[in-house]
Amino acid sequence: VQLQASGGGLVQAGGSLRLSCEVSARAVSSLSVAWFRRGPGKERELVAAITWSGRSKGYADSVKGRFTIAIDNAENTMYLQMNRLEPEDTAVYYCAAREGTFYRSQTLYPWWGQGTLVTVSS
Repeated sequence: VQLQASGGGLVQAGGSLRLSCEVSARAVSSLSVAWFRRGPGKERELVAAITWSGRSKGYADSVKGRFTIAIDNAENTMYLQMNRLEPEDTAVYYCAAREGTFYRSQTLYPWWGQGTLVTVSS
């Protein structure tokens, strides 16, 4: 499984960004995929996760109502639409994948993409 993340950048507070993660795998339908982030001086944390079918999704409390995770099956790509961004959202964002359902713990994800930096200015 290979993951390629993109879409980070600099945005003002209140603005929006969309992150993309292209997934290459023999059986993508068996995967759950997730976005994690590591902010300055913080531990890496789960932001959002989704089963490839799209039937099950989960979000960190801090992003509920602002971020939306979605799958485009035709493009084998996962997206994270981030709206009403706050300076506290500044972090390196990583996409990750695992077989089966998703979990909060990063140790349960064997496949990772490279990080993409999101900077939110106040």
